[in-house]
Amino acid sequence: MQDLNLSQPQAISLLEFNGRIKRLLNDSSVLNCWVMAETSDVRINRHCYLELLQKNPNTGETIARIRAVIWANTFQRLSYNFMQVTGQPFNNGMKVMVLVSASFHEQYGISLVINDINPEFTLGDMARRRIEIIQRLTSEGIINMNKELEWPEVPQRIAVISAQGAAGYGDFMNQLRNNPYGLKFYTALFGAVMQGQQTVPSVIAALEKIGANEDLFDCVVIIRGGGSTTDLNWFDDYTLAANVAQFPLPVIVGIGHERDVTVLDYVAAERVKTPTAAAELLIGKGSAALAHLTELTNDVVSIARNYISRSSEQLAYLSSTIPMAARHLAERARMQLQQFMSNIPLHAKSRIDAEREKLGRTADRIKDAAARAMLKEQMRLEAMNDKVQLLSPRNTLNRGYSLTLCNGKAVTDASQLKAGDVITSHFKTGHVQSTVK
Repeated sequence: MQDLNLSQPQAISLLEFNGRIKRLLNDSSVLNCWVMAETSDVRINRHCYLELLQKNPNTGETIARIRAVIWANTFQRLSYNFMQVTGQPFNNGMKVMVLVSASFHEQYGISLVINDINPEFTLGDMARRRIEIIQRLTSEGIINMNKELEWPEVPQRIAVISAQGAAGYGDFMNQLRNNPYGLKFYTALFGAVMQGQQTVPSVIAALEKIGANEDLFDCVVIIRGGGSTTDLNWFDDYTLAANVAQFPLPVIVGIGHERDVTVLDYVAAERVKTPTAAAELLIGKGSAALAHLTELTNDVVSIARNYISRSSEQLAYLSSTIPMAARHLAERARMQLQQFMSNIPLHAKSRIDAEREKLGRTADRIKDAAARAMLKEQMRLEAMNDKVQLLSPRNTLNRGYSLTLCNGKAVTDASQLKAGDVITSHFKTGHVQSTVK
């Protein structure tokens, strides 16, 4: 018999074959070089495990992908340096330039070992993206549109875009409510996600809701407390910036800390460093109006005192220097004084009436807003009542259907009945009883 083993090709084990690949990679110096890529799936557990991606710049489709690792002793040094230069931790979705070498494990396959990171490359990419957005807004002529809007004399009706329950929102509201001037502000919160991928669509949706009720508000405040630079990078977005730039109401942006700057800061009517500073800005505008009103009142008092003072001095001088004409001059001075005194109330009344008219207009706007809200709720209640009427069992009977009860309970399936059961059938008019056979 022929030896079948003689016809079989010579073979090696999979482990030995993988060992050959490993030796080949270790002998190749071309696989130790700087690579540009985007980070993904970053996981830190002493060591830093991640994926490096390359995407098509036109479609965003991933065209290259490989696993990578930064060993713990190297990652501690590289991550600290990266934070110092870029101001943010090493994380997902970053454009990076890394020094890599290939590593092959017989069981887990090929991966890259990252030995160094160029943080200046990542910092440059972030700055380049922000500059490109600002240049585009400038070339389209919209970057200053919101800044050029006219502020109302006393902005008291505030639409707030923030995360509900956030500390920054709480600080903002406490500052408004406890202002030292006793000013009243009327706020409405439009909740939004203020970090992560839903930031842009969430804030734009809130702006659209406010825009649909533009007449109810004097301005918009977008606030978020401090966070990492990575969290704030979500606000460096062209679509969101274009919406804020073209919004029909003045927008105040208070995002992060004093050192933080986003594209929204370049397009908003007012940029402040914190949510508390946003409240202080509104309080400042209100107190300025209050100070102006106080100044007008003081002007009236000052004019009156000056008139009286000058008249008194003139009367005293004439009385002491011209005794013979004292009575005549005193009479003339008294007449002038009466004329001045009669003019003072008119002058004061004119100014007070003007301010009262402004306050009246403000009160009318508040009444109109309340009326619209009541009308809206009334229409909603009427719609709910119509729906209740439409779903009423009586309407169902009126359309020719019947309602069958057994022992007081509605029968919806014949399997619920057994012989001998007494059932009651209700119709549009009247009812009958039957026995099940």
